[in-house]
Amino acid sequence: MRHKIAKQLKLVDTKNKHFHGFELEFMREIISQNIQLLDFITADLIRNLKYPEKGREGMMSAEQVFMALIVKQLNGFSYEQLAFHLEDSKTYRRFCGFGIADDVPSKSTLQRDIKKINSSALEAVHKIIMSFAKQHKVENGKAVRVDCTVVESNIHPPSDSSLLYDVVRKLARLTGNIIEEFSLQIKFINHTSTAKKRAHKILNLRGTKNKKAAYKDLINTAKKTITYATTAVAGLNMFTDNPEAIAASKQLEHFIDLGNAVIFQAVSRVLKEQAVPSSQKVVSIFEPHTDIIVKDRRATYYGHKIALTGGKSGLLTDLVILEGNPADTTIAKEMIVRQKEVFGTLPKQASFDGGFASKNNLKELQRLGLKASVFAKKRGLKISDMAQSPWVYKKLRNFRAGIEGMISFLKRSFGLSRCTWSGFESFKTYAWASVITANLLMISRHFLKNEY
Repeated sequence: MRHKIAKQLKLVDTKNKHFHGFELEFMREIISQNIQLLDFITADLIRNLKYPEKGREGMMSAEQVFMALIVKQLNGFSYEQLAFHLEDSKTYRRFCGFGIADDVPSKSTLQRDIKKINSSALEAVHKIIMSFAKQHKVENGKAVRVDCTVVESNIHPPSDSSLLYDVVRKLARLTGNIIEEFSLQIKFINHTSTAKKRAHKILNLRGTKNKKAAYKDLINTAKKTITYATTAVAGLNMFTDNPEAIAASKQLEHFIDLGNAVIFQAVSRVLKEQAVPSSQKVVSIFEPHTDIIVKDRRATYYGHKIALTGGKSGLLTDLVILEGNPADTTIAKEMIVRQKEVFGTLPKQASFDGGFASKNNLKELQRLGLKASVFAKKRGLKISDMAQSPWVYKKLRNFRAGIEGMISFLKRSFGLSRCTWSGFESFKTYAWASVITANLLMISRHFLKNEY
């Protein structure tokens, strides 16, 4: 079967005796002992294939795709770098299941197959790995710590002028290509150069009057480009039996809608000087799922808020990618209840960041049967209500601080500070891939510590 890991690979190099080589061997061993997790990867790889039982020429096995994803997240490689290191490194070839005589896939093949994996599959894989950790007494889930952080989308800092320029250049390129490909006889002028000059001019202008005049020019340029694109959509509607024309039309309509939203936003904010609610703002036409996250009323981030649960072992036991910017107080109970899905039982003790503190949350957690529910900031709560004694309270409050180090580890070493993949589903997959890779490495180090 495509997702079986061979006990003995054909024509492979000998093991790497460097410490990192041992880490990779243990990670591979963990996966080989939980072979069922590759069923979820296989299901994603064969989705939409006409004859899934036959596979497809050039398609990687589930083992190879999953291992390649781990190598990518472990090192922060681009697909091009990943392809090079799989070709160049005997250790990574061995880890991913490629023999000496096997051809290593190209960067396009790696990207195609890795991007087939969705977040729900990786969440299921994560639960299997956590079950393994519990079985081998690496983590029991009895004491957990919860905190939130922000993962940024791969976008430039948004401004009204830069967004208008993005609308013009994207729609102009798409419209020009469509007119050429389908030989549409419509009027079209590429205003990308003009829009770029206007956007740069706005950055250097001083004074509200001057800026408003320049913005009016840029907005009019964007409107003209949208008009050309709308005409192109009408031209494509004649190709009713052409799947490529239908797909191109949908793509144009998508960016036309975003362009109109950006124009409305710029007119409201700049010309009319009216505030636009954060929930209605567009901060990127390329990653429109991006949320505006204001943290501690100080820094503003563009991406998604995520909630992480960690255990005593240093493993990340759960991850939730949130939409919008919900208050921490609204997710405290959910994060604890989800632990039952991971370990089969609820934790006995939980420690939260101060943002989760509320009397209602404390009551809800006590109803769940937790012996101690500690918040870093009291906010009117009594220590005696949160824990059995001041000593337990202090111990758990200090325990919570450890998850900040775990989050820092994820961001520094596994790329979780910024998601470089496009689309919200890919954003979620990327985040889960970082967490799974970190956990596999931590579990392997646990076994290495005990063995050596």
